[in-house]
Amino acid sequence: MLNLLGLAQRAGKLVSGEDLVIKSIQNNQAQLVFLAQDAGPNLRKTIEDKSHYYKKKVVDNFSTQELSLAIGRQRKVLSVVDSGFAKKMRSIMS
Repeated sequence: MLNLLGLAQRAGKLVSGEDLVIKSIQNNQAQLVFLAQDAGPNLRKTIEDKSHYYKKKVVDNFSTQELSLAIGRQRKVLSVVDSGFAKKMRSIMS
C-alpha cells in the first residue's frame, strides 16, 4: 500500500496537506483519503466530517511517519485523485 502511495506521488496523482485535501474532497476529485493514526483531534474531525459528507472513504491504518516516508514529505493527510490507483488500493485493503 505504501509503495503505491509513493508511485501515486511520483505520478502526480496525490494531493497532500490539509487545505488541498479538503479542496479535493469538495471538488469531488478525491477518490480515497489517507489520514494518519496520530493526527490531531481537530484535523481528524475536519477530514472525517468532510469525507463523510462527500461520501469518501478514509483510511487511517498508517502513522504520520509511515505516510511521510512513503511520499518523501512530512504529511498527516493525503488524497488519491486517480481512480486507477484508488481501485488498486481498495483491492489490496479488502
